[in-house]
Amino acid sequence: MDPMLKSLSKQLRSLSKLFVLTVSVLLALIPASYVAADTSVWKVSNGSNTVYLGGTVHLLRASDYPLPTEYDQAYEASDTLVFETDIAAMSDLATQARLLTAMSYTDERTLQSVLSEEAYAALQEYTASVGLPLAMMQKFKPGMVVTTLQVFEFQKLGFTPEGVDAHFNARASGDGKPIEGLESLEEQIEFLASMGEGKESEYILMSLADLENTEEAMLGMISAWRAGDAEQLTELFVADMQERAPDIYELLLRGRNLDWLPQIDAMLQDADTEFVLVGAAHLVGDDGLLKLLADAGYDVEQL
Repeated sequence: MDPMLKSLSKQLRSLSKLFVLTVSVLLALIPASYVAADTSVWKVSNGSNTVYLGGTVHLLRASDYPLPTEYDQAYEASDTLVFETDIAAMSDLATQARLLTAMSYTDERTLQSVLSEEAYAALQEYTASVGLPLAMMQKFKPGMVVTTLQVFEFQKLGFTPEGVDAHFNARASGDGKPIEGLESLEEQIEFLASMGEGKESEYILMSLADLENTEEAMLGMISAWRAGDAEQLTELFVADMQERAPDIYELLLRGRNLDWLPQIDAMLQDADTEFVLVGAAHLVGDDGLLKLLADAGYDVEQL
């Protein structure tokens, strides 16, 4: 593999789960019972069985550690850790190759051929400003291009892949705790590969506008996440995304939450206690897991 492609593949793998927070969208205002907050960990129970839900940030800085103590409390009280997918497998070279292939055009299409003149010119201007030759990304799908640009922005701010997910995945592996996933790697790859599909130009232009506010958005998100301020998380990241990108909302947030709901329901019927760690955006809103579980009759309590 070309050295440039190897580098981009590694960067893409590092960011592969952050897309949940950066492109997901929520429906409406956060229910009042979820607004006053201490941190982004909730206890869900049916009287006898318990599942902990932890909102994650997939990239963090060294200064963001230690994590809020409630995460450690939920970890210690749990028998099994459940992530969105198999995090360890994302480091596998074969997985990275599959991801890179899925996010690249393998036919006659190129980035320039699928974008409008306006979108391509804006992208060309931006990539030139960060020193990344657009010619080297001609076979990349828009999702791959945007993810790569996000990586560069996050790296400049000191963020690394050592986020909440990676932290607890390594800890559980070391402690010998069982680790499970809500989705297969194939599903994760499909989600990433479909980003902006059919609306490539709109997706690129919207993403370029968002990149201009990367630092402000990330710092605000970290603050809201640590405080468990679901309302602020919604306002900062996703309130306008439902209006601007309803297809992305349905694909990456609502649809996946509905797929995960019966899995979490099954966890609440067994004797074990699970700690489910997913992107914080999946927890809040009218289509968020907290609301869905409360509507299903479970007790939902913020730690």
